Amino acid sequence: MKTFTATPADIDKKWIVIDAEGVVLGRLASIVAMRLRGKHKPTFTPSMDMGDNVIVINADKVQLTGKKRDKPNYWHTGYPGGIKSRTTGQILEGAHPERVVMQAIKRMLPGGPLSRKQMTNLRVYAGAEHGHEAQQPQVLDVKAMNKKNTRESN
Repeated sequence: MKTFTATPADIDKKWIVIDAEGVVLGRLASIVAMRLRGKHKPTFTPSMDMGDNVIVINADKVQLTGKKRDKPNYWHTGYPGGIKSRTTGQILEGAHPERVVMQAIKRMLPGGPLSRKQMTNLRVYAGAEHGHEAQQPQVLDVKAMNKKNTRESN
């Protein structure tokens, strides 16, 4: 029995749209990361970009469990004493709430050049509108997969 290894000719990319409204952030990120890598396909090859193109809408309405909304996110400006922080709740209520979802998905992928390439197949929008109707994306209902994927408003 020979081991199947996918070639670029074997790769079939689809477009998927996921509504993040009311979905728990970690569970959403896990599902999206799996789709971006292509691990849901039987022809998965770890060294190839097999994943689908994923569109996440309503990223500003994603839910967090526990006290994660108050958890600080730190970054450094590069200057002495330049440590800064914002809570996850402040980021979600700010100008770019989609960055919370993008960072969660990025951290679910293994680091390296292939993961950075796979992140280019992700589009995250804070609102319900997206400009990819021409690609005819299929809807993936994350809420219906498992009742634990959703949470009431905090």
